[in-house]
Amino acid sequence: MLVAERQQKIVELVNIKSSVRVSELSEYFSVTEETIRRDLEKLERENKLKRSHGGAVSIQEEDPDVAEREITNVTEKKAIANEAAKLVENGDRIILDASSTAWYMAKALPNIPLTVITNSIKVSMELSKKDKIEVISTGGKLDPKSMSHIGPLAARSLDMYHVNKVFISCKGIHLDNGLSDSNEEQAILKKRMGERSDKVFVMADSSKFGVKGFSQIMPINKAHYIITDSKVDFEIKKRLEELRLTISIAKV
Repeated sequence: MLVAERQQKIVELVNIKSSVRVSELSEYFSVTEETIRRDLEKLERENKLKRSHGGAVSIQEEDPDVAEREITNVTEKKAIANEAAKLVENGDRIILDASSTAWYMAKALPNIPLTVITNSIKVSMELSKKDKIEVISTGGKLDPKSMSHIGPLAARSLDMYHVNKVFISCKGIHLDNGLSDSNEEQAILKKRMGERSDKVFVMADSSKFGVKGFSQIMPINKAHYIITDSKVDFEIKKRLEELRLTISIAKV
């Protein structure tokens, strides 16, 4: 088993069991306890779990509200958003989700002729400042935590359109479980967004890799392009490239 695969499995076990001991993990993976401790140190630095006395505990919790998401990994998110904005061309028709990274991307987009569909109120407000960009809101039930529209009306409205690019973020990217989110209704919308686009661009900082959110968005092979930061594990990057995904590393 590769180091990256072992560490990914450790995160899964911690999230399933809420807490695990170093001795359990050592026996499970047939490696020394010192090796497990090094794994836990690395995973804690990547904000994927929290070390405890003799083991590790899960940091999974409810979906944070928009204000909290905006101040988490800001440097990485802004760099990724700027890289994503470079991939948008004059005349593109795109979809942006309600992630904080999509909001940073909206701020970075040039004022050129574009059509942007979004369920995010913050993205819509940001793009309203750019007179050459046509903004289409999905409508639907308001989710005050994310300041976005969700629910059946938002999902059905997407069926009216077809775009050439969709830019989404997620709670986790897992080589086996695919893209996932902590909010089921947002996951449903992101899945529909992907289905209405020629190409799926995933914006995710390195802390998202190896994480399984509550609701699956889509299998990893349904994405076409992943934009992340330079802290992403080399072995994970290699595996993604083997799956024929294009990887873009944003400079932080």
